[in-house]
Amino acid sequence: MTAAPSFFENPSPPGLTGIKSWLLTHDHKRLGLMYMWAILFWFVLAMFLGLLLRTELMSQGRTIMSAEAYNSMFTLHGVIMVFLFVIPGIPAIFGNFFLPIQLGTDDVFFPRLNLFSWYLFMLGGLFAVVSLFLGEGFPDTGWTFYVPFSVGTESNVSLTVTAAFILGMSSMLTGLNFVTTFHRMRHPDMGLMQIPLFTWSLYATAWVQILATPVISITFVLIMLERFLGIGLFEPDKGGDPLLYQHLFWMYSHPAVYIMILPGMGVISEVIPVFSRKSIFGYKAIVWSSMAIAIAGSLVWAHHMYTSGMSDVSVFVFSLLTFLVAIPSAVKVFSWVSTMYKGAIAMSPPLLLSLCFIYLFSVGGLTGLVLGAAGTNIHVHDTHFVVGHFHFVMFGGTGFAFFAALHFWWPKMFGVMYRFRPAYIGAVLTAVGFVFHYVPMLILGLQGMPRRYYDYLPQYETGNFLAGFGGYLLIAGMVIMFVNLFVSLRNPRMAPADPWGGTTLEWTIPSPPPMENFVETPVIPDFPYDFRKFMAGGKGGGKGR
Repeated sequence: MTAAPSFFENPSPPGLTGIKSWLLTHDHKRLGLMYMWAILFWFVLAMFLGLLLRTELMSQGRTIMSAEAYNSMFTLHGVIMVFLFVIPGIPAIFGNFFLPIQLGTDDVFFPRLNLFSWYLFMLGGLFAVVSLFLGEGFPDTGWTFYVPFSVGTESNVSLTVTAAFILGMSSMLTGLNFVTTFHRMRHPDMGLMQIPLFTWSLYATAWVQILATPVISITFVLIMLERFLGIGLFEPDKGGDPLLYQHLFWMYSHPAVYIMILPGMGVISEVIPVFSRKSIFGYKAIVWSSMAIAIAGSLVWAHHMYTSGMSDVSVFVFSLLTFLVAIPSAVKVFSWVSTMYKGAIAMSPPLLLSLCFIYLFSVGGLTGLVLGAAGTNIHVHDTHFVVGHFHFVMFGGTGFAFFAALHFWWPKMFGVMYRFRPAYIGAVLTAVGFVFHYVPMLILGLQGMPRRYYDYLPQYETGNFLAGFGGYLLIAGMVIMFVNLFVSLRNPRMAPADPWGGTTLEWTIPSPPPMENFVETPVIPDFPYDFRKFMAGGKGGGKGR
């Protein structure tokens, strides 16, 4: 098996060579890597913009930029992070690469559509870049594009909204491809309860992508119609209502939170059992909780709008639903912790990052309950508390799950091992920097500091300085992690097929995988997390220390 040519060597479609064999590829693994390099570029750019924002806020008054530049920076930081990193990150990279392998098949159901989705993603990113250089000014509305500001501003919002629309199309097509692959392409011997949890998380996410994304696409079209035709859907003078926009926006954007976090939860559900040498606790509960999150998460959008004047009955209903959606998330956390209980723990960089995820995501979830309760929400609405909560969930959650996935599947994707010590140092520094960066924001919000403000009152300066200091630690940790991974490509130490002792199908094939994924017909295990053979053989924690 180890002599099988990898997908790096075999072009797809056959007969092409060089860059054409990548730009015209139908192979899901090559497309996963093409997504990875593009998404990492956007991530680095957005992190740089975020660091500039926090540097500006480290002291009162103007520090390094004007108020107009600040508005444009946080708009672009939000648009790039949300639409070009957090939403597509795990599904587009690791979903494309590993979903067909975990299902025991050779590719996704629509390989050409998969390539088209990648080109849409690149086109949307191009429009986002072009919006910086055309028009009368950088977009300055924030990533939410709230009306009436997004309709009346003279900045170049139109291209940015168009970019988000195109990226939504890419997301929908990817979701459609994953759902079809799940039902039509999985190995005939693989029943529903034999499917790995990462694939289940992608399946639940794909339904949210298919059903929720058209709402935001229509909303962005309405912004364009308002800007160019002035039809008045959001203008009270013409019989419209600006709150209609908020409802439409959050009817997508809160389900989008679960597009972001569900694949991350799937990653953690793969990492924890492997390094605990123990079957995942509550497999069926995790499966059904993923589907419950996808469904219930679509019903809570109006908790973003408690201060908009909605009725007390509406506030009560949406508050109750918000608390209920926390239950399936808690099921996952308790299942992960129970899996580690009395397990044969083998510490590794993926496990360390997963433990950071569990802690930081739990803090994000608990602070989310503060916002879900109308009484406390009214006091901290649109303050820095919301910024801290959002980043604890999205970055402390999805971001750290993304880092864990990179370190977990890097040997399988590239066939090389990285060094453990720099990975540990980078992970710890990233986690410590994260806490120093975002905990002060929670405190500032409780003190009353509004978000999206270029300047602030003197009593908020200490908290903002500490947040900026934490931001530099955070960046330093991520630089160490990424440099360590990329150095492993230049000075390769070859990885075995199963460096961690995993049990799902991707660990049964060579590293990196061959062109058609499986050299021999895969044998589907009765349960995807059966570690008895490893416990009997004493196989442990991997190589590359």
